[in-house]
Amino acid sequence: MSRKITVNVCMGTGGIAAGGSTVMEAFRQEFAEVGVDNARVVEKCRLHKVGCRGFCARDVLVDIAIDDQSWTYQYVDEKMVKRLVAEHILDNKPVEQWLVGDDYHTFHDNQEKIILGVLGHIDPESIDEYIGIGGYKAAEKVLATMTPQDTIEEIKRSGLRGRGGAGFPTGLKWSFCAANQADRRYIICNADEGDPGAFMDRSVIEGNPHAVIEGMIIGAYAIGADTGYIYIRAEYPLAVQRLKIALAAAKERGFLGKGICGSSFDLDLKIKLGAGAFVCGEETALIASIEGERGMPRAKPPFPANKGLWGKPTIINNVETLANIPPIINRGAEWFTSIGSEKSKGTKVIALTGKIRNTGLIEIPMGMPLKKIIYDIGGGIEGDRLFKAVQTGGPSGGCIPQQHIDLPVDYEGLKSVGSMMGSGGMVVLDETDCMVNIAKFFLTFTQEESCGKCVPCRIGTKRLLEILTRITEGEGKPSDLDLLQELAEDVRDASLCGLGMSAPNPVLSTLKYFRHEYEAHIFQKKCPAKVCSKLLTFYIRPDHCVGCGACKKACAVKAISGELKQVHQVDQALCIKCGSCFDACKFNAVIKE
Repeated sequence: MSRKITVNVCMGTGGIAAGGSTVMEAFRQEFAEVGVDNARVVEKCRLHKVGCRGFCARDVLVDIAIDDQSWTYQYVDEKMVKRLVAEHILDNKPVEQWLVGDDYHTFHDNQEKIILGVLGHIDPESIDEYIGIGGYKAAEKVLATMTPQDTIEEIKRSGLRGRGGAGFPTGLKWSFCAANQADRRYIICNADEGDPGAFMDRSVIEGNPHAVIEGMIIGAYAIGADTGYIYIRAEYPLAVQRLKIALAAAKERGFLGKGICGSSFDLDLKIKLGAGAFVCGEETALIASIEGERGMPRAKPPFPANKGLWGKPTIINNVETLANIPPIINRGAEWFTSIGSEKSKGTKVIALTGKIRNTGLIEIPMGMPLKKIIYDIGGGIEGDRLFKAVQTGGPSGGCIPQQHIDLPVDYEGLKSVGSMMGSGGMVVLDETDCMVNIAKFFLTFTQEESCGKCVPCRIGTKRLLEILTRITEGEGKPSDLDLLQELAEDVRDASLCGLGMSAPNPVLSTLKYFRHEYEAHIFQKKCPAKVCSKLLTFYIRPDHCVGCGACKKACAVKAISGELKQVHQVDQALCIKCGSCFDACKFNAVIKE
């Protein structure tokens, strides 16, 4: 009996970087070689590219689905393809040693996927596949049976809050814009995702761009906009390419342009490429960039909903917010409110990174405890080391310590401990991380990305960074602790936009929860985590040294002396504390204190 077989290959950025394109080509060549007419093969064999599967650390991920059963393989490369075709596809014998393990299923089973659910199943470049899973049904429903006000009220009832950071109620924002008397209004998708380690919006666009387009159609209809922009950074070439394909297909099928779905509603969507400025994630800076000006924020009010792009009422929602709109319309506000916590409804897409076994893209119901995310989905800390903290909300978020590991992840929960949801980045830290250095790392990023328009952010973040640098280099003073606290609060309270207002969060949260580490750097001139190089001293233990000379060869300043097969020594006057000797030693003879 012939069988129907589908081979799904991850072709998101992570999958392509791991070799997804060569795996696709290897399958294509192998199918051609064995011949699709082979009676043992298939009635119809489909080689299929899909978006990000979430568990990026296991790419290239490949599904082989035979009739109604599916198997997932991990770490696939082109050399494995011949055997997969010969044994699994031709002889129906899965290659057990290459299949994903229980941790892969645990990673996915603990999630609740509204946005990410289809990313590993449909071809992101096929509008037919999106339509096949109910795509554009929500837009058709709204245009045929709902007024703009009906649409706004449905989103209000859903409790959907903006997923870009602040968590402002989406329906309420739409109502503010729609209420303004104006001859024109605009809708903008903010896809300018600039947080270090964040790849939520990029993956959604790469894996299901039509969901974002459909969300924009519904939003534009609700507020009365006939023009929209997708503002996306040029560093996302694959996402941009798939957006262009999706926009062209949507226009060809009548979902964009004049008289959408046979209605009287018109909408034109355009792509605007950003140059990678982090501050352009702030809505007024983004608007300035679209207008051809330098991306710098302006004071609010007026808010964009009242006076935005070219002075007209404008709605700005991020990728994840817009992708939530079609399922809310299709399934109803009550369904959406049944998911999440009391004040934070629905799910949140999170980029889970750091010192954790299972890194990747996840989607959780609002209110899930940090502990469940880190240990059930994330698989716990790498190397069974101790969990120290988790930094949420991107470079402007706070660091949450072990004592709050049961904290629910929602807007209110994170805010209560000095952090924030932000766009959804989550970096897990362990006992080997220095919290002073972590604060310095994130402040370095925000200080570099400051547009410089307002003094508190331009000068204040620079002074904060100077103090942190001084402390990590062993030159900190007792007065620095109070100075850091006071200056961080001033920058937070006086800055013009969200970048400056939130930039001090890593400093304030680490001062609150890890003050003892600051004190150790200042008073003892030691880094408890042994990270800050200028506070370290490198020694060679005589009872472990075999005189192999590896450390001596690695030392660029010739601070290590000793004959072959004799105990070596470090000249502390010459040592620059680079750690090369520590990395080179295979006998655990070099220690750092």
